[in-house]
Amino acid sequence: MSLESFWFGLIAVLWAGYFLLEGFDFGVGMLLPFLPRRGSERERSIMFEAIGPVWDGNEVWLVVAAGATFSAFPLWYATMFSGFYIALLLILVLLIVRVVSFEWREKSEHPRWRTAWLLANTVGSFGAPLIWGIALANLIHGVPLNSSHGFAGDFLDLFSAYTVLAGLAAVALFAFHGATYLTLRTVGDFRERAATAAARLSVPAVVLAACFVVWTVIVAHDRNGRGILPTAIPAALTTGAVALALILTYAGKRGWAFVMTALGAIGVVATIFTGLYPRVVVSHPTFANSLTISNAASGPYALKVITIVALIFTPIVILYQSWTYYVFRKRIAGEPVRAPLAPPREGSGVIPG
Repeated sequence: MSLESFWFGLIAVLWAGYFLLEGFDFGVGMLLPFLPRRGSERERSIMFEAIGPVWDGNEVWLVVAAGATFSAFPLWYATMFSGFYIALLLILVLLIVRVVSFEWREKSEHPRWRTAWLLANTVGSFGAPLIWGIALANLIHGVPLNSSHGFAGDFLDLFSAYTVLAGLAAVALFAFHGATYLTLRTVGDFRERAATAAARLSVPAVVLAACFVVWTVIVAHDRNGRGILPTAIPAALTTGAVALALILTYAGKRGWAFVMTALGAIGVVATIFTGLYPRVVVSHPTFANSLTISNAASGPYALKVITIVALIFTPIVILYQSWTYYVFRKRIAGEPVRAPLAPPREGSGVIPG
């Protein structure tokens, strides 16, 4: 295997890790306005606590994927940031709003304040995967590139029926993934409502994900000259995984249902990258201008150096994050949230404390 192929595969693994881990906490964020009982601050806090210790660690996979792309395929990185600039800027804003919501929500006990930041988290959790799905689908669907591999289109060129389906499939699958995650992290009545939500989300998630991966097989053949079989294998496995997740959800096998939604998230990335190889950005309508793993890669010496670094530090990151999940494995019951004590009225004779 060449170093270019190795790094293409490693970047695919990093994106798969991002979809797997960030996928369920995006899903929990989408469900924030819907799962808790009306006015139940305790149940909202349970949902925030379920992802609170891990969400920032999950985003490390995105940072590493971007860094790996910049190091191994600088021309790929440059083309994406020039062509998808507005889309990536929107994602950055959504992620910042989501990050801020975790911290600022706790700055006040006022119901309107907390509700505003809860909704901000939901908007970020919905918008980011929608745009990520659209952006990644464009890599294989094709964007207009000139002879210097620069983006020659505009923002509207990123939208087509296929790429919008990709965004919607990511949203539905992540919401389903998040619901199954909550069935493993919570207890009691809230856990049962999370299971009910997972069952309701399973059908649209399966339909959208299956339609997307099947369409990806067709797009890879038509736009990228790929044979049917290489892309059809991960597409079939992905469809099988999400279909099993639906069956297991209705059967009450919640742990296995989560495993299947996780495999579904991984499978979506595997289908895209299998259909994309050996190109990293397909050019359409001028296919000859496409970026490949060869013409977008760094020099041999740079690839050797970063390969050594990756082989040392990637296992460390995986071990550290696995330990984090082990430490925070306990189910969350949540503590009742007490309303803040009203300050004593002047002259009442009540001494605070």
